[in-house]
This record gives sequence, C-alpha cells and structure tokens, in this order.
Amino acid sequence: MNADERFLTLGLSLPPAPAPLGVYKPFLIDGKYLYLSGHGPVQDDKTLIIGRIGRDLDPDQGKLAARQVGLTMLSTIRTHVGPLHQVKRVLKVLGMVNCTPEFERHPFVINGCSELFASVWGEEHGIGVRSAVGFGSLPDNIPVEIEAIFELQ
Repeated sequence: MNADERFLTLGLSLPPAPAPLGVYKPFLIDGKYLYLSGHGPVQDDKTLIIGRIGRDLDPDQGKLAARQVGLTMLSTIRTHVGPLHQVKRVLKVLGMVNCTPEFERHPFVINGCSELFASVWGEEHGIGVRSAVGFGSLPDNIPVEIEAIFELQ
C-alpha cells in the first residue's frame, strides 16, 4: 500500500493548503529534498485552532492540534508537489509548542503530527529525527507550529 492509499484508510480530510501570509515560500524543493516552512493548524473551514497549551488547551487538545498541523502539511504537499507517495521518507520534524512556562510535555504534543506521518508513510519511512520545543508565543496564538524536511522519490 502506498502513502496515498494509507491516507485514505485513515478516514481523515485535508484542509485547504495555506497561502503565505508573509515574505516566504511555503515549500522549497532542492534536488531530492522537500522543505516545508512552519505550518499551523488550519481547519477544513480555513480557520486556525488557537490557544496556549497549559492555559487554554490541555495536552490532548494540543496533540490533536499537532495532528491538524500534519494534515495541513500533507495538504501543502498534495497541492504543490503531487501525490503523497512522491515523498520517500520523513527526514526531520521541528515542532514548536505555544505553552505556559511550566508545561513540559512538548514531545507528547508533537506526537500528534509524528504519529500521522508514521501512519501515512509507515514507521520505517514516516519517522525521522525530531525536536519538540516550547515557546512563549506563536503567530496568531496558534498552539503548534511545525516545519519539516522530506526526501523525495
């Protein structure tokens, strides 16, 4: 089963791919590498999930927000690059969590995206190296922003 077929079995929908709101590219292809700029949790109606984890959202809600970021990233890939099976593997994920100073479960939150990628590309190709870090704020008060690097077929 390829990545597109695996995604269909998950029963999830992709939100619209976001347009840049600043001076940057949402993605860049350099040879066999695909770089995705930081993405936020865009919902199907184009609104963002907002709130700080530890104050407005609990860890489980944060994890769902991170999964939504992953879906937004998949939408960018499908819209601008093509079918998901054109990605050979996930190389690196950087997850940024908008949280209170005492919050310490950043990896748990970013697992929402990492588990999605593992489901789409399989554990061998869907899990790369990763960092999960806390921030005092993120743009528009989104709970999670994630950027990633992929290897293309």
